[in-house]
Amino acid sequence: MKLNKYIDHTLLKADATKEKITQLCEEAKTYDFASVCVNTYWVSYCKQLLQGSDVKVCTVVGFPLGAMSSKAKAFETADAIEQGAEEIDMVLNIGELKAGNYDAVRNDVKAVVDAAKGYCVKVILENCLLTKEEIVKACELCVDAGATFVKTSTGFSTSGATVEDVALMKEAVKEKCKVKAAGGVRNADDLAKMIEAGADRIGTSAGVALMQNKEHTSGY
Repeated sequence: MKLNKYIDHTLLKADATKEKITQLCEEAKTYDFASVCVNTYWVSYCKQLLQGSDVKVCTVVGFPLGAMSSKAKAFETADAIEQGAEEIDMVLNIGELKAGNYDAVRNDVKAVVDAAKGYCVKVILENCLLTKEEIVKACELCVDAGATFVKTSTGFSTSGATVEDVALMKEAVKEKCKVKAAGGVRNADDLAKMIEAGADRIGTSAGVALMQNKEHTSGY
């Protein structure tokens, strides 16, 4: 797979303006990225801008904390799909995972998977808040619930993706699910290491810099 198709070109900051979202989509078309990843408010606008291109619209659900009700996550997912989203990046219920309430975690993911009606669902684990054992368990629950990907991070917590976590997740899902690395992937070396560790997709705000092989410092 070409490098550009690993990249979800991402802009999830609260102060993202229409102008910045337009720029994101234009860049995604120029470099033919896998998707643009935006908050749900911008889904229909991005769908219009990307019409006729091979770039998908990805959006986030239950973002960035994951502590919303499953019903709310499912509603947000269904609405995003209706507006034109083709990929959903949801945040796991982190508190319930850490408390060992695994049925609640699995059911939460499944509610989103069901609402997505066959579209790609990536589940953000927020690894920086989890132990290695919790990461493995989360991966197993996501596979059970029918997720398409497990994802390392929101990019809004204490740290982002690590090579070690990507490799751990890749092993844990046992080819039944894909892995997305997000948060802190800012240069070509980072990108290469994540892919080598097993990442099938990269979420980054540094897509253009990565394609131009330049350092990017503005964050996720």
